[in-house]
Order: sequence, then C-alpha cells, then structure tokens
Amino acid sequence: MLKATTVSFLRDLKNNNSKDWFDQNRKVYEAAKSDFVSFVQQVIDEFSKIDNSIQFLKAKDCIFRINRDIRFSNDKSPYKTNFGAFITKNGKKPMNMAGYYFHLEPGNSFAGGGVYMPMPPELKKIRMAIDTNYPEFLQIINNKPFASVFGQLDKDPDCILTRVPKGYESDNPAAEYLKYKSFTAVVTFDDKELQSKSLLDKTIKIFEALKPLNDFLNEALK
Repeated sequence: MLKATTVSFLRDLKNNNSKDWFDQNRKVYEAAKSDFVSFVQQVIDEFSKIDNSIQFLKAKDCIFRINRDIRFSNDKSPYKTNFGAFITKNGKKPMNMAGYYFHLEPGNSFAGGGVYMPMPPELKKIRMAIDTNYPEFLQIINNKPFASVFGQLDKDPDCILTRVPKGYESDNPAAEYLKYKSFTAVVTFDDKELQSKSLLDKTIKIFEALKPLNDFLNEALK
C-alpha cells in the first residue's frame, strides 16, 4: 500500500507546479518519494519470485525523475505530477525492451506494461514475430490469465494504423495486430485502491498476467 500523504503530495503538486512551492515542500516530496521507492522495491522483491531476471534489481534504477524536460515543450511546468517506475532486468533503461510499469497519479493511476511506441527497427521485429508466430501470440492474449486481467491489448487509436503496414497483405490472419504501433496492456486503480493493503498483491497479479506477452515481445526484440 501507499501512504495517503504520498497521494496528497502529488495532488497538491498538480495545483502548485512551481519551483518555489516545490522547494518549500521538499521534505514532503522526499517522504513521498521514499514511500514510492519502498513500494516499488516490494514489487520487485515479490515479482522476482516469478521472474528471476529482476531478483537483484533496485527500485532506484527503475524510477523516473520528477523533473520534466521542458526544453522542447510549450508546457513549462517544471515537475511531473506522477511517480513512475519501469521494471526490466536492466531497470528503466533501455526503453526498447518489454517491461512492467507502475504509474502513480491521483485520478490516473495504473499498472501494466509491454512495449510502448517502439522505434521502427524494433516495431518491425515485433510485427515479424506476430506474423510468423501468430497462433502463439493469439493464444497469449486470449489465455484466461491475460484476458481476465486486461480484457485485451490497449487500443489507443493514435497507436494503431488504419491500414496493414507495407509488406503485409490485407487478408493476413494477423492483420489486426500488425496495424499496432504499440503493444501494451494496463489496469487502472482508483485513489482508494492505492492505499489498500491489497495493492501489492493486485500489482503482482497484473504483472504475472502480462509476463507471457512480455516474454514473447522480448524474444522478438533479441
């Protein structure tokens, strides 16, 4: 579980996104960050019993900085209003691996993962793997553990082509999934669930259901 003060800090930060306010509340931020780091380490320690490739991973290597890169953004707010952790055997980098993600943001928290908007060379490898091993891929996303937790892969219209990509026929059995530019699945949490004792178990269940898909994607990306 996460502390109520951690959630409230992020809510307050959203309403007071300035360096002056942040500096005045730095101790509150440090406590909130420590709480999030502790939770992520619990997730790593527990999930490593299922995926031993992360057994020596440290939470600090998976957590993103709260400072925003505002160099090329019209939004000059200096801080993110969320805590995020991306878990792979190498931590949060490189990002061209399938991994597990936990996003803490009041009103918009979720856990899941996969591969989000891979670069063209990596996307090509994934599409080739789906085309070549379509029955295996279909079995993974239709299996009860995945389907009962996620329902289906995320279907963000911005991450799906309107036509089958070049090099594939429109009647390809895998055509629906060859159009995808992103391969992710997530489960949302309301703010009350974030402070529930069952949060850790729920997160592990989500990651466990996702593991076969991540294994498939990472094999394709080798």
